[in-house]
Amino acid sequence: MTQKGIIYEKESYAIRGAVFEVYREMGCGFLESVYQECLAREFSRKRIAYIAQPELILIYKSVPLKQTYKPDFICHDKIIVEIKAISNLADEHRAQVHNYLKAAGMRLGLLVNFGHYPKVEIERIVM
Repeated sequence: MTQKGIIYEKESYAIRGAVFEVYREMGCGFLESVYQECLAREFSRKRIAYIAQPELILIYKSVPLKQTYKPDFICHDKIIVEIKAISNLADEHRAQVHNYLKAAGMRLGLLVNFGHYPKVEIERIVM
């Protein structure tokens, strides 16, 4: 934690900058897959370490499940970035990020909505 109490402040600031750049360039109205590709390119351009759609193993009572989770990105090996392209975020989208964080054993998730107009939405979800 930083003195302000914001975890991974520097890293999340860089990720937010990449998100804003993609929204500035592309605007609202594309499919999620378009924003995912653009964001991956922007992460590379800004030298933000990321893995796209990594497979997270789920455990039930100490036994790995066949079903897996695939968040859109894991950045800097510690921040989950989940993107949406919808008009409004709902609690089930927040719950999805919570589940990703639990499955990955991570503390910070950024829920990004490129479908919101007139500006992109970014929510910090901390466990």
